Amino acid sequence: MREQNVAALVVSLLSNVRYLTGFTGSHGVAVITFSDAWFLTDTRYRTQSAREVRGFSRIITMHDLWRTIASRKLLGGCRRVAFESEAVTYAQYLLFRGCVDRAILVPSRNLVEELAVVKDAEELACIGRAVEISDRVFLEILPLLRPGMSELEIAAEISYRQRCHGAEGDAFEPIVASGSRGASPHARATAKAVRSGEFVTLDFGCTVNGYCSDLTRTVGIGRIDRGRREAYATVLHAQRDAIEVARAGMVASELDAVARTRIAAEGYGRFFGHSLGHGLGLRIHERPRVSRLSTELLHVGSVITIEPGIYIPERYGVRIEDDVVLTSSGCRVLTTAPKELLIL
Repeated sequence: MREQNVAALVVSLLSNVRYLTGFTGSHGVAVITFSDAWFLTDTRYRTQSAREVRGFSRIITMHDLWRTIASRKLLGGCRRVAFESEAVTYAQYLLFRGCVDRAILVPSRNLVEELAVVKDAEELACIGRAVEISDRVFLEILPLLRPGMSELEIAAEISYRQRCHGAEGDAFEPIVASGSRGASPHARATAKAVRSGEFVTLDFGCTVNGYCSDLTRTVGIGRIDRGRREAYATVLHAQRDAIEVARAGMVASELDAVARTRIAAEGYGRFFGHSLGHGLGLRIHERPRVSRLSTELLHVGSVITIEPGIYIPERYGVRIEDDVVLTSSGCRVLTTAPKELLIL
């Protein structure tokens, strides 16, 4: 806060509220000054917040949280107040603006994320458990993948089985993309039936104590042609190249370049458009962003994904993704699901 020359910070992004306070509900705000820290929520969460919130004074209100901040004079004497610009809507900003008298509102990014980018042992254990569940589910659904099964059926099996093994829920809506739909990196599952000769990309994760896993594997159904096999081999080699060199202290763009260089050398450069990876924690996409444009330094204890891909429009897509913990000398791969091309 001193670095950004602000006297207070209002935290409204729920993942950041949870990180700071422990609160897992759907409505809450944290207010932090140099002398005090408050957590505000409504009466629905009186009991839950008493059980979960630590290190913050609780305020339970029947009124709007932003107006309560003003009526309780929590920011009294604070000349510059930071708020999370990515989490506050314009309507909320106008309401907040009208409640803070003459204080200067300072849009801020990454004040909490700077802390959350490095995971402690407890956080790593939660991510590790989520990864174990997703790895297990991948192996369980392989026997179910067959021509005629719809993408929606496969996605439903993934969600169901993750919960059966102890996950709180999906980290995001499972991606199941078969055939030409695999050329869309974030294709949602549809009623399309899987057909022989197609690739099927499975991208899914779950949450344990709020922390996420993120796993992608691409498998073949029936007879797979040479072109698809070559593309798969290229992605696999690019991913292994990146995992081999990944370590704390690298600039994120340097890691991205390792996989991108391999894919380009094999003639697929224009078919790899997204970032190599992203941070993983209470949010499925958080810092650091591992992209060709990112100037962030990678830190010891950060968990990132490494997920290169090739996407041939109107034909097929291939993506392979693992979750890794960065160390000073390399990285530790958390995911264990097989990566060699599986033909079912």
